[in-house]
Amino acid sequence: MRLASPRSLFLLAFIGSALLIVVALYMEHVMGLAPCPLCIVQRICVIAFGLTCLVAAIHGPAKTGRRVYAGVGLLFVLFGSATAIRQIWLQSVPADQLPSCLPSLEYMMEALPFQEIARLVLHGTAECAEVSWTMLGLSIPEWSLLAFIGMAIVCLAQLLRRD
Repeated sequence: MRLASPRSLFLLAFIGSALLIVVALYMEHVMGLAPCPLCIVQRICVIAFGLTCLVAAIHGPAKTGRRVYAGVGLLFVLFGSATAIRQIWLQSVPADQLPSCLPSLEYMMEALPFQEIARLVLHGTAECAEVSWTMLGLSIPEWSLLAFIGMAIVCLAQLLRRD
């Protein structure tokens, strides 16, 4: 079975990531589900992956360029997967063992150095452990992890294809 052209796969991956962001914005603005810090990091990873795929689809690179784009996309996917796994783990921790909630991102940007903000955000908080929505028994970070697995498959297909 022959895969679709590399450009088509990159374009489909971009469309998929754009749809994920549309769903995230719908959940935030229509359903009223405020994103936690780890959710925001996952969104950033999806956006970065999508933009990488869009640039690759527009550029239409040869074999080496395709692998570079797929490798960069895979880095965003791995980082997003790690944050989703962290959030899933936080959701399984008893409430009394969770880290406290963080101040707003705007306040942290004004008051703390970047390294400290990154450490606090990636560590996760009690806010990140709250399960406020499920579908088919899976929480938002579990669905995000499934999406990141799909993105990884696209990247690996691009990395491993022979043509």
